[in-house]
Amino acid sequence: MAEPKTKYDRQLRIWGDQGQAALEKASICLLNCGPTGSETLKNLVLGGVGSITVIDGSKVELGDLGNNFMVDESCVGQSKAKCVCAFLQELNDAVKAKFIEEYPVTLIETNPSFFSQFTLVVATQLMEDSMVKLDRICREANVILIFARSYGLTGLVRISLKEHTVVESKPDHFLDDLRLNNPWPELKSFAESIDIDAQDPVALKHTPYVVLLIKTAEQWVKSHGGSLPSTREEKKEFKDLLKARMVALDGDNYKEAIEASFKVFAPRGISPDLQQILNDSCAEVGSNSSDFWVMVAALKDFISNEGGGEAPLEGSIPDMTSTTELYVNLQNIYQAKAEADFLVIEQRVRNILKKIGKDPLSISKTTIKSFCRNARKLKVCRYRSIENEINSPILPELQKYLTDEDYSTAVGFYILLRAVDRFAANYNSFPGQFDGGMDEDISRLKTTAVGLLSDLGCNGSTLTEDLINEICRFGASELHAVSAFIGGIASQEVIKLITRQFVPMPGTFIFNGIDHKSQILSL
Repeated sequence: MAEPKTKYDRQLRIWGDQGQAALEKASICLLNCGPTGSETLKNLVLGGVGSITVIDGSKVELGDLGNNFMVDESCVGQSKAKCVCAFLQELNDAVKAKFIEEYPVTLIETNPSFFSQFTLVVATQLMEDSMVKLDRICREANVILIFARSYGLTGLVRISLKEHTVVESKPDHFLDDLRLNNPWPELKSFAESIDIDAQDPVALKHTPYVVLLIKTAEQWVKSHGGSLPSTREEKKEFKDLLKARMVALDGDNYKEAIEASFKVFAPRGISPDLQQILNDSCAEVGSNSSDFWVMVAALKDFISNEGGGEAPLEGSIPDMTSTTELYVNLQNIYQAKAEADFLVIEQRVRNILKKIGKDPLSISKTTIKSFCRNARKLKVCRYRSIENEINSPILPELQKYLTDEDYSTAVGFYILLRAVDRFAANYNSFPGQFDGGMDEDISRLKTTAVGLLSDLGCNGSTLTEDLINEICRFGASELHAVSAFIGGIASQEVIKLITRQFVPMPGTFIFNGIDHKSQILSL
């Protein structure tokens, strides 16, 4: 067997040892192992989750061979859960795999406590009433739940849990934490120790742009009543100061300084998103508070006191034109400040833990250090219960989606995926599922969808005939290509939730395979 470091090399570069360790501890339950469920679990097994449990009471039929790559002809007539489980086990022998031949709906009704043993449940192809019941069970047991469904050329993915906190959100674009608009004393002293007017041209060309910007900003503040550039004209004038020197010198560092000058104009202090987290009622901690909120409480105290309105410094600097000596010195100054901020927050965390009756050492140094490094990028995700969304969606949002040309197809599919469940409850089959009677099914589905919209408070709203016809034409089929796509999205969200890295989707993800579009509805 390959060494884990070699086996998982590429993904370790994305979520690191900590993320992989979290995956390897995770216990995943899959409900229904048709193509959508099998594709979801395949991705997680290849990623190295700790254990999987496959729940499905059906037998493999001939039709399954056309859309599920995890069964073959020899499986026909056998337990689908058993066959899929055996195939998945072959993909990664480090994963513990077991199956239970039971219909998920029966398990939800008769043994709700069964689900409390898992880290996360992936529920595929469930109808609305079962989704509501399972959601209640998992929320009560604090088990993460993901719903995934493919239906012809459409599908959905929906996360459900009370709260999910993210430290390593890893945004694609985020401003470097260089504090050029608010340098601390050591950084100021370093900049002041370099006299750019007295330097020879070669030395000046290798002065880091951080120093050039701090000195230019200082010069600006002195001649502009203590204020940094704020208007468009002032920002242009500031850049012109740098350009004037660059023309005389033609140095790459000045080009970098001009490109990075927006970092000087950035507002001081913390972002509105972080302020919202600090103002959250959970930041008032008690004995039941999670480690995340204990660290947020410490961060709040730090920003109000030692931080002077700023979050702890991250301590890293980007590459830039510089001599090795100046770059290393600058790097050391940033790292020393970051370490000093970390030590203050660590002490505050220990004091808070003691105060609320917990072990002061229960949160590790590594965890606190990671929190400090990512303090500006914290995220808190909260999800409405399925029952709330189904019975009382956010009406202004729903009405906006229905009238917005960009969202009308996505919300149309969302409504129709709910309408087909009502249809099935009334007529014991999905629209278009059996040959013959298509026109009658279209008429019935239209009536059902209009009734559903009316129940949701959208009287007078309608869905296009084309969309209703398409849903009936789908006949509740699971197409492999769509199932693989939905399974890929679902497994990606599972990894985000288990590793607590990256930000999971905030609402209901809808895939529109007709127009090749994916959208998220916040209802």
